[in-house]
Amino acid sequence: MGGDRPRVGVLALQGDVREHLHVLGALGADAVPVRRPEELPAIDGLVLPGGESSVIDKLARAFGMQRPLRSAIATGLPVYGTCAGLILLADEIVDGIAGQQTFGGLDVVVRRNAFGSQAESFETHLEVPTLGDPPVHAVFIRAPLVERVGPDAETLATLPDGRVVAVAQGNLLGTSFHPEVTGEKRFHERFLDIVRARLN
Repeated sequence: MGGDRPRVGVLALQGDVREHLHVLGALGADAVPVRRPEELPAIDGLVLPGGESSVIDKLARAFGMQRPLRSAIATGLPVYGTCAGLILLADEIVDGIAGQQTFGGLDVVVRRNAFGSQAESFETHLEVPTLGDPPVHAVFIRAPLVERVGPDAETLATLPDGRVVAVAQGNLLGTSFHPEVTGEKRFHERFLDIVRARLN
């Protein structure tokens, strides 16, 4: 583990793991898949990928990852969640399946599948003031939506109608969309800045 080449895990239980590993590696991180609790102490940050949040939740419990992940998040591990990953970071979920749980940490309420089915997937350009120009090309695939941003979290981006789709809170970052599939690297760069700042 080191500041110049931080070791960043991608939770590899289900979802678009390979795409995140590729982006993180291209940005200079030592990117590794993470599946088991004993792998957590060796990483400096973690990405929760898109996929099916209820499946990742069930697998995390089956692999004994839920409690160690909750503890790591609570003690400051930098974590970036995209799409399903954002749902898993939220303190509260709306429209989850029966018994669905999250790892928590982000002071937000997130609605699962807020935009409907796969057929309602869409692309748009988002103004993200903290990232500057150009706008972010965002792909929403069965995406969640942040319905409430609590006092501890901050909004980073909204759709033109004001609905919140990117948030941050301390060492945590969450987006409703998938920057890893469009070649958009600035959210991952911001995340790696958080990781490196914690190491230094």
